[in-house]
Amino acid sequence: MTTNLACAAILFGAFFAADAGAQNSQSEAQRSEHEQAGQEYERPVSWKNIVPNMVSDQRSIWTFPTKVMKNRNWVPTLAVGSVTAALMAADPYEGRYFHTSSTFQGFNSIFTGNATGIGVTIAPVSLYAAGLLRRDPKMQKTALLAGEAIVDSEIVVTVLKDIDKRLRPVAFGSGSNYWDSWFESKGSLLRGAGSFPSGHAIAAFSTATVVAHRYRSHRWVPYAAYGAAGLVAFSRVSVSAHFASDAFAGAALGYAISRFAVLRY
Repeated sequence: MTTNLACAAILFGAFFAADAGAQNSQSEAQRSEHEQAGQEYERPVSWKNIVPNMVSDQRSIWTFPTKVMKNRNWVPTLAVGSVTAALMAADPYEGRYFHTSSTFQGFNSIFTGNATGIGVTIAPVSLYAAGLLRRDPKMQKTALLAGEAIVDSEIVVTVLKDIDKRLRPVAFGSGSNYWDSWFESKGSLLRGAGSFPSGHAIAAFSTATVVAHRYRSHRWVPYAAYGAAGLVAFSRVSVSAHFASDAFAGAALGYAISRFAVLRY
């Protein structure tokens, strides 16, 4: 059990480091030019370059070994990894509580897995449609960046789930040992059969980070964006679809991928 926890924590820490270090020389040069001109850097995005952008994002994410120790990337990696490890240690107790408790029955009836999944998926689509109706290029670009971030995140989360194959809390019966959750889930590859990290949480925080950054001049937007994402992440725990560490890891990765791989600020 201890070995499984350690392996999972190291695995997550490595991927978080990948996202925290996901910068390339081209974006750095472009950012430097904008700073010298007194302008804020904005990554180019359109339907034409969104696929090349995602290829670049994935290259940055998966070449993490060369970036872990650069620019003090180990500091946030260690911090997030430590919190994740602590939550993993508490998962058997918290997982059992939410699986057997009816306290959040009303909340769960609203924030169902299907409802939150659909909400997270259509958020960029709705934002893009609103941008078209309002003829607002910034809103359209924000939607494209959010969509890019979600796809990037889901690629990463699918690989991680296929590696760790963690059981969901709902899979345990009464009296089961919640400690034995790692490398136990059955399912074919490329299906994201595991529980760690949460796909809903990573998608929600990917979108929230893009929207919060792009519209940070409106003070209420970051609170609303991250608040909504937080509700989605918590709902995955309260419905016993995920352990708390799954949701936290998904949130952290979603934030990191959007900030460092997609927005690159």
